[in-house]
Amino acid sequence: MKPSNVSSIDWLSVFLYVLLVLFGWVNIISSSMGDSIESVFDISQPYGKQALWIGLSIVLIIFTLAIESKFFERFAGLIFVFSMLSLTGLHLFGKTISGATSWYVFGPVSLQPSEFAKAATALALAMYISDLQTNIAKWKDQLKAFVIILIPAFLILTQPDAGSAIVYAAMIFPLYREGVTSLYLSIGFGAITIFILTLVLGSVFLFILALALGILIYLFNKNKKGVLKYVLLGIIGISALSFSVDFVFYKVFKQHHRDRFNIVLGKEVDAKGIGYNTNQSEIAIGNGGWLGKGWTKGTQTKGNFVPEQHTDYIFSTVGEEWGFIGSFLVILVFSIFILRILYLAERQKKQFSRVYGYSVASIVFMHFFVNVGMVTGLLPTVGIPLPFFSYGGSGLWGFTVLVFIFIKLDSERMNA
Repeated sequence: MKPSNVSSIDWLSVFLYVLLVLFGWVNIISSSMGDSIESVFDISQPYGKQALWIGLSIVLIIFTLAIESKFFERFAGLIFVFSMLSLTGLHLFGKTISGATSWYVFGPVSLQPSEFAKAATALALAMYISDLQTNIAKWKDQLKAFVIILIPAFLILTQPDAGSAIVYAAMIFPLYREGVTSLYLSIGFGAITIFILTLVLGSVFLFILALALGILIYLFNKNKKGVLKYVLLGIIGISALSFSVDFVFYKVFKQHHRDRFNIVLGKEVDAKGIGYNTNQSEIAIGNGGWLGKGWTKGTQTKGNFVPEQHTDYIFSTVGEEWGFIGSFLVILVFSIFILRILYLAERQKKQFSRVYGYSVASIVFMHFFVNVGMVTGLLPTVGIPLPFFSYGGSGLWGFTVLVFIFIKLDSERMNA
């Protein structure tokens, strides 16, 4: 990179990235070490491998920052196509691990292409929206944007990896920022609310509730003719969604999906079965109290009570060993990092960079929100890592590329 470009890098974002990665590694050491530890760089152990991947991430960062920002815009389509081919190729050449065919194995090295597909999709979406021929206010162009988002989500879902596929729902936020109607967000949140209420109350009760609310709105509205059609559409829509929930829940969802929803909603208690991970995670976080038990001192962590604690459940280590204060600080740093990306996105001179920046912030937020919600028992368990924290080279490299492409775009915004 040229010296002028180095000076224009947003070093606050870089600092926050380094802070999250290093603190994540510290917690991986604690959650995966045995009774003793000879070297934190022992590559036969998870913490040693993570240290190696962190070191290689530095090389990846330098390489990403050395590329001209115009490259990412010019070849966004080609990068997206290559990424989709890599996801498709898993069905022929991929290795199945934990029930999902999500990995390419090259000797001792394993790569998960879905982690890199996020950056590729964000680039493709930014390229499409910023194209002069695109008018995102038109429904036809909106449909094409949704197709770009749904292609990787569908390919990942067939692996099957529902957790990684869910992340692509976050891409609605950059679309909303660029002018897509809030109707999509309203429909999405409304459907989720109806889904949950149906599981808790039952479809018949929800229909009666919707009918009663509709009647009240009609009776107390002066413009009865004008409001009648909206009331009827609301009742019909809510009822249709509610009665379809039973079909989806019992015919589409698998048993372990139903069990996870029932546990979160308090309809089932299965502390030794499907709810074991979440239950042990909640115990670990509860053990931490205000200040935590101290690094490597967590009894749940040291006793290996929480399965996969150094991967998807790494936040439970934070809760037990660093307490409420430590957990709050981690959440605070993540929040500042996401808000910083949004701030940088808003100051971009090019629409391409702005859309990509919003995509980065949305993807990181979705991972962070779902993972913490899962670990604390507020959301159903899905296989989704905590960015920069969870053990894994593909995850760390995928997020590194995702973030530093934007940092590179931001560093050259004045040249746009």
